[in-house]
Amino acid sequence: MSEIKTEKKKRSRLLTWFRRGFFGTKKEMSIFEEEQIQGPIRTIISNFRRKKPAMFGLIMFAVIFLTVVIGPIFSPLDLSYVENAHTNMPPGFSMLSVPGELKGNVKDIGIGNSFSVGLSNDGNLYIWGNTAITNSIDIADIPDEIRNANIVDIAVGNDHALAIDDAGRIYVWGNTRQGQDKIPEEVENLPYDQIKKVIAGNQCSGVLTVDGYLYLWGNTRTQDIKLKEEYQGRIKDFEFTGFKYMVILDDDTVAYTGFESDNAFISSYPKELEGKTVVDIATTNNAVAALTSAGEVYVWGTDTNILIPPEHESKFVEIYGGRHHLIAKMENGDYIGWGKDNFKQSSVPDKVNNSDIENIYVGGFYNYAVTSEGEIVTWGLKGYLLGTDEFGRDILNRLLNGGFTTMTVGAVAVVISTVLGVILGGLAGYFGGVVDMFIMRVSEVVGSIPSLPLLLILSSIIGQLLPPSQKMYLVMIVLGVVGWTGLCVLVRAEVLRGREQEYVTAAKAMGVKESKIVFKHIVPNVISTIIVNATLSFAGMMLTESGLAFLGFGIAPPQPTWGNMLTGANDSVVIQNYWWRWVFTSIVFGLCTVSINLMGDGLRDAMDPRSAER
Repeated sequence: MSEIKTEKKKRSRLLTWFRRGFFGTKKEMSIFEEEQIQGPIRTIISNFRRKKPAMFGLIMFAVIFLTVVIGPIFSPLDLSYVENAHTNMPPGFSMLSVPGELKGNVKDIGIGNSFSVGLSNDGNLYIWGNTAITNSIDIADIPDEIRNANIVDIAVGNDHALAIDDAGRIYVWGNTRQGQDKIPEEVENLPYDQIKKVIAGNQCSGVLTVDGYLYLWGNTRTQDIKLKEEYQGRIKDFEFTGFKYMVILDDDTVAYTGFESDNAFISSYPKELEGKTVVDIATTNNAVAALTSAGEVYVWGTDTNILIPPEHESKFVEIYGGRHHLIAKMENGDYIGWGKDNFKQSSVPDKVNNSDIENIYVGGFYNYAVTSEGEIVTWGLKGYLLGTDEFGRDILNRLLNGGFTTMTVGAVAVVISTVLGVILGGLAGYFGGVVDMFIMRVSEVVGSIPSLPLLLILSSIIGQLLPPSQKMYLVMIVLGVVGWTGLCVLVRAEVLRGREQEYVTAAKAMGVKESKIVFKHIVPNVISTIIVNATLSFAGMMLTESGLAFLGFGIAPPQPTWGNMLTGANDSVVIQNYWWRWVFTSIVFGLCTVSINLMGDGLRDAMDPRSAER
């Protein structure tokens, strides 16, 4: 029994120590009592913990800081990335939200830039994704005449769609401002059994007849859709690229039918493909892939560096093209993808290769596969959590990387200004005389100049001599060089008071060097002033950098900062119609600034024990 009691006492003591270590004692003590039984650091921490606003600021800043530090590791920044197909897209993850009515009932799926159109076996149309083409055009608004027709086929372009009924009549809706709905008479009067293929592209569409005639319509100003008459009646297949198109002729060769002057699709045509039988073609935005009867794939155009076919054990039998990626079916039934994979659009899921696939639909940034059981497997871009900007760049990605840049600029600038302020203030306060007078006059001159105009002038003059990638270093140095004066005055005042203390006199009597007296004995005693000033200056430096960027100076795009992201949204059209481009950045920046100020106020109060009694 005694052993049991002893064991319980030990456990009780351990629990008591644990509770005291993490939660404190039950007895409430005054600040002055605590100071007598614990060190200054623990006293400061205890005082800081009592400040609920300061603790809230600390937690909020820690979350933001860790997010912008860790986030870029998982979402790296590509300064060259531009995606015109996804400009000003709102937040959401609806691009792969296939309606439940289509599952097990898919006849066809057409894929646009940010939306998809599904055709069921019973002739109904379903649309999902980001369907708003413009502020006034929504692809989801299907005209009643289409809903009432017996639709048997569909084709989807970047921002418009076509539906074909059983009589061969073609219906067009979506963005038709470039003549996408101006269907040629030859096509309007064409029976459906004479239509071999219909396809929609970027601001244009085309119909291929069973007897090899191709009819194109839509934007003829920016699209190279000039059709060579000598090819009419000989065309077996055709595919659109971004602004051009390719055909397979009746002699099983690939031909480009537009203007041939200074054209990458002509100049880069692979010589190895000559004389070989082409059975299938696929196109990306800037490249063409041709599949031969021997199961080989040849790629040419301007994206060939990322579209080189991977090593494979089986022959290719089918090939499909997205905007920047290709997917091919192998002879063994598996599918492989290659090309850009920033949205995992070319990473074919294992489920696809482990299922019996009836059809596969490859789009610009995402894909669908329909199994024999009617299940729809999706992969690729689901959407953007915080939307995109005017260049189609992910705002979340730029917010993370821009936050890291903004905080880095603020932190480095604070370090520079703090070092200068402590050194110059310490020297001025300790040595006095000519040294004090000279440093203070310099401080007054620098401090009397309006900081923002000075920063603008320096950034404008010196910034022109530097490439955009190095302007960040300029901003850091300029902010640090002009921001030291306030701390210098504070440190000087504290040093003037401290140099008359007994410990300084004793150090002098012992022969301690004056530099050590200043920076090892006096300055550490004013560390609270330095820390509080640095904390509050951090927020000020971030705001100044953002102000420079907002005025068109400072760090220039494409390198993101919170400041130049807000500058890019400084437009009435953006503010009214694209709220996500400025709301999220403003919220995060505001929370970060407020959290730093709360921490600074809390530190100031914690380092002054009597502040709680005031």
